[in-house]
Parts: sequence; structure tokens; C-alpha cells
Amino acid sequence: MDSTEKWFGLGPAETALREEAEAVAASVADIAAEADAMSEIHPGIREALRASGLSGLMVPAAYGGRSESVDPLAVCLVREVFMRASSHLDSMFALQGIGSYAITVGGTDEQRAQWLPRVASLETLAALALTEEHAGSDLKNVSTTLTEKDGSLVVRGAKSFISNAGAADFFVTLVSEEAGLSLVLVPADTPGLTTTPSPELIAPHVLGEVEFDDVVLPQQARLGVPGKAMSLVLGTLAVFRVSVAGAACGLAAGALAEAARHARTREQFGRPLLKHGPVAQLLADSWNDVEMARLLTYQAAAAARDDAAGALNRSSMAKVAATEAASRVVDRCVQVMGRWGLVANSPIERYYRQARPMRIYEGASEVLKLGIARALCDEV
Repeated sequence: MDSTEKWFGLGPAETALREEAEAVAASVADIAAEADAMSEIHPGIREALRASGLSGLMVPAAYGGRSESVDPLAVCLVREVFMRASSHLDSMFALQGIGSYAITVGGTDEQRAQWLPRVASLETLAALALTEEHAGSDLKNVSTTLTEKDGSLVVRGAKSFISNAGAADFFVTLVSEEAGLSLVLVPADTPGLTTTPSPELIAPHVLGEVEFDDVVLPQQARLGVPGKAMSLVLGTLAVFRVSVAGAACGLAAGALAEAARHARTREQFGRPLLKHGPVAQLLADSWNDVEMARLLTYQAAAAARDDAAGALNRSSMAKVAATEAASRVVDRCVQVMGRWGLVANSPIERYYRQARPMRIYEGASEVLKLGIARALCDEV
């Protein structure tokens, strides 16, 4: 079922990268279910990812990374493999880039030198703190404030449902000030910063609430130009949104493999399920969905490699298409497997729970469709 190299024209470098990721995925197979049930960092998953060196994909070579710049296609390929194996592994890998990219493109030389090598080596865990109780997709409504006092920066407010909160070593934090929306880099051990667990999700995730109680920072904590944070936020989304589509393709392919194996070996009414027309149709429709989603995802990731900002709408299309397809595919696969698809903590049941949040985080499908529609009308 894995026709990636043959049909999508990946070169030797991309093929070798997939093989690296597959080796890591195989090495954590025995602990994947345990890790995916956790809402805190699994040390075995962290060690496997650290030893692989693949977190180096998330920072430029000048700061310990593996490429001159962060490559959206490379990130996408690795996330596809990782998500199929373990959502915990995928999340840990992805957040190293999502949480640090604003430092890469908007940080000072000192900030980059201090943090990026540690992100690349996984010595440090990164987090991006955007969402608030009343500001999800509507980031312009953030209420966490930044004021200047006696030459220092003072942050006050709260962030909600922040990935890696409680484990991260720093938070790239979106704040509101007189100049507009800005970003600041807040080390997790700064006095006045506290974290508490968020409510548990249907698919466990390292997630927390972050409180900033008059957190005092030096002027050097700023990232980029005051009031111009959205350019850095959009820059992060431009590089990493398409990788969510890659992860969704991996999840869907993993679920389909489970269902296909079941359909070949499970007999009902004297013949394998595969020989029953309705079951065959469910499998065929699912394979179509996986391959279509993968085609758009790789196309968008390749475009983002050349011009991430210019390809953002195509990345949004890929994210919508792949995550929506993953939900359809997993639902069909559960149906194919019948009661075996309902067994708690089985691979297919984990995929089923993990698929649903992907249509919401890093841009809910409905919000992204608004932007896609606007882009379409502008072109027409």
C-alpha cells in the first residue's frame, strides 16, 4: 500500500529520510501505546527522538540543524511516519519546530545561539503560547498584556490549551501592547510563570494552562518588531501547517493497513470480509482518500519548500483535505473491523480518537475554508 517513492517522485534524500524516521518508529513500537495514553512527556519516546537527531530538522544548520533552513517537505515526511507509529512521538517532534520557528526567523543572534542548538538536540523542549480562553482562532482578541516598567517588560495574563505546557523550557508567547500584537520569549523558570494541566482530551496530549502573573523580562526577550507579531505567527504556520496534513496521511494509512489486514483474514458467511462487496467498497474509498490527500499534501509541502508564505493557502487546502480524509478513513476502518474496531487502546481505536482533534488544531477546517474561499475569489 506504501507507494510513496514510486508515485510521488521523491528523491534519494527524501527516501533516506523516511527510512530514518521508520527506524525510529520501529524502535518505539513496544512503548507507543503507553506513550499515547500519557499527558506528560514519555522519557522513552524522548530518548528515541533525541538519539535519532531528527529534531535537527527544526532549526537551521548554523545552529545545529540538518539543513540550511527548515524544510517543510522534510518535516512533512517525518511526521507522516511518526504519526502512524505514535501520536506522542509525532507531537514531540512537531512542537520542537512549531515552538521555536519564531526564534529562527525573528530572534536576535544571541537568542538563536542560546536556544536553537538545544532545540535541535532535544535538550530543550519548545512551546508556542498563542491560545487563550476567549481567543482561539481569533488571535487578534488576545488579552495577555505586555507593558514596560522601569526599563523591563511585564507580562500579565493567561494562555489556555498550550501544547508542551508543564514540560517546555520556554514559551514563545503572543501578547498585546500599545503597538499591537507582539511576541516575547519567556523561559519556563521565570518567576511569576506557572502551569497547570488542561482538561484531558479524547486523545491524550501534553497540554496545559499557563499563567503570567506580572512576569518581568528584559527588553532582550522581544522577538521581532513590537506590534508585528502576526508576521512571525503566519511564518510559523506557513512552514508547519502542511506538516499536519502529513501526519493525517500517516494516521489514515495506518488505520487502513489495520482494516485491510482484518478484511483479508476475518471470515464471515464462509469467505473473507474482503470478498463482501460493501466491505471492499469501504476499503477502496479509503485508499482513494489516502492517496488523494497524500498527493495534495506533498504538492503543498514542495511548494512551501520553495516559498512557504506564498504557498500558505495551498498548505491550508492540504491540511483541510488530509485531516477530513483521515476522519472518513478511520471511521470506515472501524466499520470494516466491527467489534474489533471498538476495543479500547487497540491501534484502530487510538487512530479513531487521534483523528478527530486534527480537524481543529492549527486551524479549524471551517476557519481555513474561509481563507481558501477568499483566495479562490481573488484568483477568479
